[in-house]
Amino acid sequence: MFILFTMLVSTTLSYSQSVVDDFIGKYENDDAFTSVFVSPKMFDMIGKVTDDQMEADLKDVIKDIKGLKVLRTETEPDKYFKEFSSSISGKNYDMLMKVREKDQNVKIFTQGNGDVVSELVILVGGENEFTLLSFIGNLNLDKLGKLAGKLNIEGAEHLKNLNKDNK
Repeated sequence: MFILFTMLVSTTLSYSQSVVDDFIGKYENDDAFTSVFVSPKMFDMIGKVTDDQMEADLKDVIKDIKGLKVLRTETEPDKYFKEFSSSISGKNYDMLMKVREKDQNVKIFTQGNGDVVSELVILVGGENEFTLLSFIGNLNLDKLGKLAGKLNIEGAEHLKNLNKDNK
């Protein structure tokens, strides 16, 4: 019985976490895409920077991030936006926010409950770009919203909306 339960839980967890991994895995070696993975060890190293080199609130956010995955392309961005949108639909993700602005669509999904989630997915699509960001860890949405102006990653600027719309 315990083995069956363990198999069920591990299958459920891998299934729920695999939507982003499967999509990135499908395209990460395609020359039309830029793929980035920042490991937990890298976030640990960043978090150990002395206080005078990094703001305390930024350090507080970074200590909770265990990984970041980015997939980006300028080739057929609408196609990939629609493909990922349909892939994540109905899975164990909740849509936190959806924004349509001029020639750009933004969708933000979370996995987990309350203000602290295990994954935050930002999907950006428009006429000229497709960007998928996935933050993994014990993520406090209010704290993560403060990180928006400090990250130099395409698409991360949409994090600033978390503070406004998550209340």
